[in-house]
Amino acid sequence: MLDEFASIHHWTAARQESKWQQRRGVITGIGDDTAVVDPASAEDGVAAPKRLLLAVDTMVETVHFKQSTMRDEDVGYKALAANISDIAAMGGVPLHALVSVSVPPSYSPERMRRLYDGLYECADRYGVAIAGGDTTSSPGQLVVAVTVTGTVEAGRELLRSGARPGDAVFVTGAVGMSAAGLHALLAQEERTGEKQCPADFSGQPEASLVHAHQRPGPSVRAGRLLLSRGSCRSLNDVSDGLASEAWEIAEASGLRVILREALLPRSGSMAAYASRTGIDPLEWMLYGGEDYVLLGTMAAEDAEPMRAVFQQEGLPFFIIGETGEGEPGVELVRHNQANAGRGRLSPSEKREKLKKRGYNHFL
Repeated sequence: MLDEFASIHHWTAARQESKWQQRRGVITGIGDDTAVVDPASAEDGVAAPKRLLLAVDTMVETVHFKQSTMRDEDVGYKALAANISDIAAMGGVPLHALVSVSVPPSYSPERMRRLYDGLYECADRYGVAIAGGDTTSSPGQLVVAVTVTGTVEAGRELLRSGARPGDAVFVTGAVGMSAAGLHALLAQEERTGEKQCPADFSGQPEASLVHAHQRPGPSVRAGRLLLSRGSCRSLNDVSDGLASEAWEIAEASGLRVILREALLPRSGSMAAYASRTGIDPLEWMLYGGEDYVLLGTMAAEDAEPMRAVFQQEGLPFFIIGETGEGEPGVELVRHNQANAGRGRLSPSEKREKLKKRGYNHFL
């Protein structure tokens, strides 16, 4: 059994070159009492003057993941990806991470090494320097807590509170895939009784859904495009469900968010799986969460040009509704394709008030 310092060395040694970390602004990283960073010197593409962004997220075994739904390396990858997504939702660039793990006896040194394999894979993909952390024992479940820093141009942060009546509402990718993937994993566990390792869905129709749940992709490039364009007025990442995130924008901005069912992007694999299982895909799309695409509002006149910019970059962009004056809330317009997105109802359309529902730890 390795002691604490031997464990840290086993998990982190020779993962990232010191010269590369220095280019991300790290002066002193893992190995001292405190990480020392200089965000102003980071080669991050953010124009000075900069502001520092800070985000923290925690994953707890049996609350956020199970051994039957996530491999050890997936846990590490997703723990960092969730934080990077928060930086993306500000239009920022992620730079540094501190990783704290509470390790139960059931996790061997090799299992933790695999967790760090996934964590560093995500870090390398998004240019994040792992600069430090903490290690403790846990009596029962694994806990992984990650703090991420990032930078953004001063005064240009994309907040939830900037939406205006008449804005276009957009999302930067399909929603509901992660929730559908989790459903597939849990259904397989129930069929087989296997609780120790995730089922292999390679080559199966559900493979893309399972991947979306286990390896989400934070929308950093999309956030930077939205910030640079200058017409995006509010932004949020879809971590707790589309309805929940829309409510956050509505309340922070003091207006109504109107979503149109006919315009909501849904993946073909998710829709097909919902049909096979007899589940309304809107349940996953509105309330599932962990998609980590971006939901926001922008000046309506720039929505179509923005879509063209995203298309040129090979990124998805969907206009899914509009904002309006009135008491804060979220409405779903269902479901007349002919008039979708035109700001009016046909006799066959109806508005449904969406509850403030999504993933909530305390309900």
